[in-house]
Amino acid sequence: MRNVTRYPVEGHNSLWYIYRTVSPWKGVRNFIFIQIARYCPILPLKNWIYRRILGMKVGKHTSFGLMAMVDVFFPEKITVGENSIIGYNTTILAHEYLIKEYRLGEVVIGENVLIGANTTILPGVTIGDWAVVAAGSVVHKNVAAGSFVGGNPLRELRPASAEDSSEQV
Repeated sequence: MRNVTRYPVEGHNSLWYIYRTVSPWKGVRNFIFIQIARYCPILPLKNWIYRRILGMKVGKHTSFGLMAMVDVFFPEKITVGENSIIGYNTTILAHEYLIKEYRLGEVVIGENVLIGANTTILPGVTIGDWAVVAAGSVVHKNVAAGSFVGGNPLRELRPASAEDSSEQV
């Protein structure tokens, strides 16, 4: 289950009220720096942008692949542990705007996690240490540490085992 906070709206769809929740200037500034980071081939510089300008929590030696897209409006709600890889063109969302409500949720990606290319991670999920998410997946629920998941809808492809945990140490 995802851990999101729901905010109901009256009238038009919730996206029409976005600038009641986040400054348009923050959105523009974040968009510019996210686009720079998406194309930047220098990993330490990319992580510096994420940490210092966007307010994300990014562990040492974490690698964001080319074109990875983090949440424009709420990047500070994203945490990625040490030595993880976020694959090419992955999208990490901390918000979702629906017709009658919008939702916000922290995204926590553990240490030594591999996120395959073209994956979408929805708000409010936690991905445990040493987990692997197959390319092209939609992560709509929490992922246990050490497990191998994939698909849409997300399903466990191989459960974590005690052997896996001891081999990874």
